[in-house]
Amino acid sequence: MISHTSEIRVRYADTDKMQFVYNGKYLEYFEIGRTELLRSLGLPYAEVEKAGYQLPLLQAGVTFKSPARYDDLILVKSTVKELYSAKVHIDYIITRKDSEEIIAEGFTTHIFMNADTKKAVRPPKLYIDILAPYFK
Repeated sequence: MISHTSEIRVRYADTDKMQFVYNGKYLEYFEIGRTELLRSLGLPYAEVEKAGYQLPLLQAGVTFKSPARYDDLILVKSTVKELYSAKVHIDYIITRKDSEEIIAEGFTTHIFMNADTKKAVRPPKLYIDILAPYFK
């Protein structure tokens, strides 16, 4: 299992008329968490693309617990629990930094795709080689 936590400050533009973070923004926060998780492992998403792969989203889910508001500092914990699967499933927990109160929980499921053919492929060697040490 591998986890990474990213800190985000909620922007005014992220909020809706109720002054809560708009529900669609949580998927953007998940994307930040996912991107920073890969970057923290030395595998920035740009390198995945340079190697000829893309990671399209297959499925996503969010459960809202407590609203985030403008200027909140939030933490997005992104976790990969399984390495040797055709799909990449990432779990997320978003908490308020100052209290650790859970704001939202969710997941995204992706699959590796060849960038040229747009066909699904097994996770590439560069991904397996970098993540494998965390799953021993």
